Amino acid sequence: MKLTTQQKPTVLLKKAIHRNKIRLLVIFKYDDSIKSIVKSIGGFTWSQTLRAWYTNFSSENIELLKEALQHNVIFKLDSSIFKHLKLKPIRKNRNLNDVSIQIIDTYEKYLIGKRYSESTIKTYVTFIAYFLDYVGDIPVSEITNRTVELFIEDVFIPRKYSISTHRQLISAVKLFKAFYPECKIDEIQLKRPKKSKILPIVLSKEEIVDLLRFTKNLKHRAVLAMIYSAGLRISELINLELRNIDIDRRQILIKNSKGRRDRNIILAESFIPLLYNYLNSYTPKIYFVEGKPGEKYSTESIRSFLKRSCKLANITKCVTPHTLRHSYATHLLENGIDLRYIQELLGHAKPETTMIYTHVSKKDLLKIESPLDLALKSLLETNKSTKNLRLSGNL
Repeated sequence: MKLTTQQKPTVLLKKAIHRNKIRLLVIFKYDDSIKSIVKSIGGFTWSQTLRAWYTNFSSENIELLKEALQHNVIFKLDSSIFKHLKLKPIRKNRNLNDVSIQIIDTYEKYLIGKRYSESTIKTYVTFIAYFLDYVGDIPVSEITNRTVELFIEDVFIPRKYSISTHRQLISAVKLFKAFYPECKIDEIQLKRPKKSKILPIVLSKEEIVDLLRFTKNLKHRAVLAMIYSAGLRISELINLELRNIDIDRRQILIKNSKGRRDRNIILAESFIPLLYNYLNSYTPKIYFVEGKPGEKYSTESIRSFLKRSCKLANITKCVTPHTLRHSYATHLLENGIDLRYIQELLGHAKPETTMIYTHVSKKDLLKIESPLDLALKSLLETNKSTKNLRLSGNL
């Protein structure tokens, strides 16, 4: 017998770091039937510390759990779970027919042949898979611009995807038209929404020092210090190989970065003692930071310990690894470094991308006096009796 919605207990799915691995947590009020089902799936362990059942985090384990419990509980997904699931390859979904699956696979090969990056291919293929799943049994040759608009209205807007994600979808569809010209999409009439002009969040120099000071784990501190001191993207950090760090010349070679570009950046002199300490303590084999020996570290782990360090340092801003890169660029500008050099250090293809930091730099803004300050100064100069004039007291 199936439970009604009112009778069903709630099960929270959450992602967390436990015993140095990314885990899927299953949290619910004690219930013998749910406990029995979770145990029967296999691979789940009870944690007294977390007060939850857990297993290794993967899409497959989430699907196994949802399939086993779908008629007995109401699932509540933590935001970290939802973020992971929204880019799950939908080509495996049973709602896609064989023709759509074949088209998606061929589209992926088309993008690989065009030499797009691995992350771009994954994103574009996922979007087209979602789109074809939404289209259903309508032949791909009959898809029009209005079909794309309906997909955005019915799927993207309700799910509150960002403007940048919306723009990525349009790019994916435009490329799909080039790949599959038989469809009735007019890529010229298909418009991307305007970019949001959002200024990057930047930490002060004092906040950067506090962040590193409150990061007690040596490996974690070395990772955050490397990202900030060299202005790295998180992808560049996890792909950085030890052989590309030249301590004697104080240089780091970033290979095959965004846009398939190499660049040299400065290795901070103050970072070298921490670097030696870290390398001697953890002895990584291939990459600057590794999970298992010889294997790349996970971006999820970096985001997780950065969040913990910010909390310990009492930093209330929304901080991501890219915030450290923004802070690096802004602090360079405030120290008087020319924008052309900052563009080169950051690996930007266009100077316009680097120009955004002129809007968050305090260098020139601090020279501007507030009209209130000027008014009080003028009053003090014209009337000597107001020598001790203070806004905090009686005027």
